[in-house]
Amino acid sequence: MDEEAVVKFVETYLKKKGFKQAELAFHEEIQQQQQQQNNSNKAINVHSDPDLSTLLHSLSQPEDSPARYQEEYSKLRTWAYSSLDLYKHELLRVLYPVFVHCYMDIVAKGHIQDARNFFNSFREDHEMMHSRDLQKLEGVLSPSHLEEMEFAHTLRQSKVNIKICQYSDELMMQYLRKSKSTIILGIVNEHINFQVSPGQPISISDDPDAVTLIGSSQDAANQINKKEIHWGDSLEERLEKTGGFLSDSEKTEGETKEGDMDENKKRSMDGGKQGASIKKSKKDKAASATAKAVRLEANTVPAAPRVKPELPLPVMPAEVEQSILEDLRNRVQLSSTTLPSVSFYTFINTHNGLNCSSISHDGSLVAGGFSDSSLKVWDMAKLGQQAGNSILQGENDTAPSEHVLGPNSGKRSYTLFQGHSGPVHSATFSPLGDFILSSSADTTVRLWSTELNANLVCYKGHNYPVWDVQFSPVGHYFASASHDRTARIWSMDRIQPLRIMAGHLSDVDCVQWHANCNYIATGSSDKTVRLWDVQSGECVRIFIGHRSMILSLAMSPDGRYMASGDEDGTIMMWDLSSGRCISPMMGHHSCVWSLAFSCESSLLASGSADCTVKLWDVTTSTKPAKTEENKSGHTHRLRLLKALPTKSTPVSTLRFSRRNLLFAAGALSRSQ
Repeated sequence: MDEEAVVKFVETYLKKKGFKQAELAFHEEIQQQQQQQNNSNKAINVHSDPDLSTLLHSLSQPEDSPARYQEEYSKLRTWAYSSLDLYKHELLRVLYPVFVHCYMDIVAKGHIQDARNFFNSFREDHEMMHSRDLQKLEGVLSPSHLEEMEFAHTLRQSKVNIKICQYSDELMMQYLRKSKSTIILGIVNEHINFQVSPGQPISISDDPDAVTLIGSSQDAANQINKKEIHWGDSLEERLEKTGGFLSDSEKTEGETKEGDMDENKKRSMDGGKQGASIKKSKKDKAASATAKAVRLEANTVPAAPRVKPELPLPVMPAEVEQSILEDLRNRVQLSSTTLPSVSFYTFINTHNGLNCSSISHDGSLVAGGFSDSSLKVWDMAKLGQQAGNSILQGENDTAPSEHVLGPNSGKRSYTLFQGHSGPVHSATFSPLGDFILSSSADTTVRLWSTELNANLVCYKGHNYPVWDVQFSPVGHYFASASHDRTARIWSMDRIQPLRIMAGHLSDVDCVQWHANCNYIATGSSDKTVRLWDVQSGECVRIFIGHRSMILSLAMSPDGRYMASGDEDGTIMMWDLSSGRCISPMMGHHSCVWSLAFSCESSLLASGSADCTVKLWDVTTSTKPAKTEENKSGHTHRLRLLKALPTKSTPVSTLRFSRRNLLFAAGALSRSQ
């Protein structure tokens, strides 16, 4: 008997006996069974619908599953690379910060192996731009590392600022919502701050602030950059104004009597003009007039107030002041049409042992710091006296004597200074050339006398290798930069530092003094440059925009601008008063090891590991940035005036003399 016959038999029996309620209940039960059967017949085959299968599979996984991170990031990457070319470069900016935070989130949840697989799957996309950051992230292997490692901890606590046009922002948000990428959307909301601008997208090469992945938050940096900056007069300006021949009592009286000071200024300026007019040709006069006109026009730009140096400065002998004034009177005025002469010193046979080089202000002395812990100084006058030997020799002679052998008493042509117990990473001459400082991997800075050929003082204070040391423009004071992430200010007569500047998140690689000695600038491997107040030790500016470690700094003699060069070959010009980048340059193909401004701040010279010296026009490139204030969102680039290639010598040092002769130095490289 089938099921339908049984149902009919039961219905007939209930109706015959008069059990109406039982009959109704039986009918309801039969109808429910039929509905369930119909629903089961209409069931969807999940495997026949791939989209639904994927959705159900993703919903079945927990939200913190590493597979969800991998899947959502992979989809975002594919979508960004397949987007329109007009907006692609802006959308691709999002990938790196999302990649970083996805990796750290997976590590934080304890899925270490999955985090390694995710990291290795996508690291190639970011290797070119962020190789150093990836090396640091690769060491994050447990949740505890996220708190212990300062780099990772800072990234998780701060936001990434990304400049993006309005349409690209709408495309990004629309994609994240439609694709239901909840994990990526959460990362974007928590760790990325989109700075949306109207109009067309801006090329990433035109704006150094397009992506800023920094340790401190942008708001904190902006607050620091609001502090007031005081220029002060440079040494040369003070000598030019006062005439340089006054005694201390007369200078004191001159400071209190403005009339006397004005007369001295006019007298010194008249004397300078007379001395210069005798020696200048018509062409030199025309170039000088052009440069002075440009300088006067630049001085009309509103700027920070000028004040006196706050450091107590040493008394300068009258004969030294007279010598400096003589150089000022005979200075060649440089401009875009009048380029400097270049004197290049080449080290040969260094066997890759030369770490640094330095040139005195007048070019008479050249120093080299070597990996064997030695410091060698060549006297150009004595070197020129030796017949047939006009090239600097680095490692050919290894005699152990500590002092110089005269030109006629031996084949060595340099003064050998020995005292460090580690490679010498930096050397700098005092403004008068009578002292030289050297810093080493042995954590010390040593002061040497070029007249006595002896070590005078060993300064100990840093805990790790000292990468750079620089004398102040007036001498006596100097600044050092170290692997211990600090910069320190010292004076020659004290063995302990006067100030310690702490704030960088990584090595402080280079340091430079402002022309008025009131500030120092430091460049770091954390990709930022900071400006510090010498008196208070506080950070008064943070310059953000580089994408690799900063290797070189230069301050303009007029005090307005600073230039910084990094490992990628990028040079940036900064306005100290506003803290903004006014002119990015992409002129070099390798590390920028040295930068130098001409004496009137009209030209910038850059030396690189790509074996070139390049000259940039500062004056015409900075004027539009002041007047237009980047209305279109584009920054103005410095104009390249000339590229001077060497045969096979990376340029390690540049310096303009007081007469505007450009000195350069480097070690011949056979591998180039």
